[in-house]
Amino acid sequence: MAEEKKIDWYDEFVNLNYKPAKDEIVCLFYFEPADGMSPKEAAGRIASESSTGTWTTLFTMPPRMKKLQATSFEIDGNFLKVAYPYELWEPGNACQLMSGIAGNIFGMKAVKNLRLVDATLPPKYVKSFKGPKFGNDGIRKMMGIKKRPLTGAVPKPKIGFSAKEHAEIGYETWMGGFDFVKDDENLTSTPFNNFDERVKLMSKLRDKAEKETGETKSAFINITAETELMKKRAKMLADNGWNYCMIDVVVTGFAGVQTMRDYCSDLGLAIHAHRAMHAAFGRNPKHGITMQFLAKMERMIGVSQIHSGTAVGKLEGKVEEVKAIADVLREQKVKANGQILLEQDWAGLKNCFPVSSGGLHPGLVPDVMNIYGNEMVLLVSGGIHGHPRGTRAGAKATMQAIEAAMQGETLFDWAENPKNIELAEALKKWNVMRPV
Repeated sequence: MAEEKKIDWYDEFVNLNYKPAKDEIVCLFYFEPADGMSPKEAAGRIASESSTGTWTTLFTMPPRMKKLQATSFEIDGNFLKVAYPYELWEPGNACQLMSGIAGNIFGMKAVKNLRLVDATLPPKYVKSFKGPKFGNDGIRKMMGIKKRPLTGAVPKPKIGFSAKEHAEIGYETWMGGFDFVKDDENLTSTPFNNFDERVKLMSKLRDKAEKETGETKSAFINITAETELMKKRAKMLADNGWNYCMIDVVVTGFAGVQTMRDYCSDLGLAIHAHRAMHAAFGRNPKHGITMQFLAKMERMIGVSQIHSGTAVGKLEGKVEEVKAIADVLREQKVKANGQILLEQDWAGLKNCFPVSSGGLHPGLVPDVMNIYGNEMVLLVSGGIHGHPRGTRAGAKATMQAIEAAMQGETLFDWAENPKNIELAEALKKWNVMRPV
């Protein structure tokens, strides 16, 4: 009987006794092997397809190739760790990284489900990226806010207002005590709300609000578009005295964001990152890519803040997930957290703010601050515009709720003070309900 020849070589990508080198990228995956396939077989295919392997043995291969192979080295139930040699990666190229650790492997028949949970990126690799321009301390200095959360709101409904109506609602938001007015993800430039007109009107009313309040006011105006148009819009913002822009970072892509990070930094603009479309690959707990890993990538390539969920509002996301995202964005050294996070040393890269938004109102402010603390951007939109006496009163109610939380007082006790009538009115309407 003829000797059976080996056809594939996936087993060569698994070594459960392997110890990763300090400069290797280590990924944590959740995986479910296809029916009839063992976890070890599936693990070999994941490491192979995301590095140097292919479906069949090859006629010839340089000996150095062995040192470039990824290694599946730990299997714990449905969780898998894979180590990737540093030499596989081009420094400073976020797109290439994602093409490797989150590329073809998601389409393999060998896995029923696959989810990239996290990755430890070695300091040498992290340092090849520029990170946020300002850092949280720089943003606080820019806005003149020392301790409390930064605050902002979207004119609601999120799209449909004229540029004039949008700016007028923004003015009321600022006059209620908020720091920022925010475009939402699907508002860029429309026939009824042209970008250039919105910028000019917002600039005029920002100056008025700053003069009347003595406070710094700003906005997250959405420049998302083709890259050259984003540059043109960013320049217009800078020319009109703005210190921020907003980009829908997922739909824009890592390459576009990296380009805009440098361009906006040269203009003195911080980047507010909206995560629109993230749930298309992040919501399924068994497949796709986690939000905390997306947040890690966006910090590395240089945004100043990114949406991270509320756990108490209208959008999906559990408390432990929200805290994990906040750690990834704010800390210099992130500790491993079971099957949620891997450790991460940011090697001196500046931090950025988590942004809590989605279905919030004054009655939920203490819950959100209990999760995040003060080091966040708090967006309360429908929850100020729906106030019984309008946007300005709603913003005041939210600022009163923040003050109560920082003083360690309950909202209901704080609302008994006649100075906090706006908070009392908000609690009468919404109490502490959580939208669904």
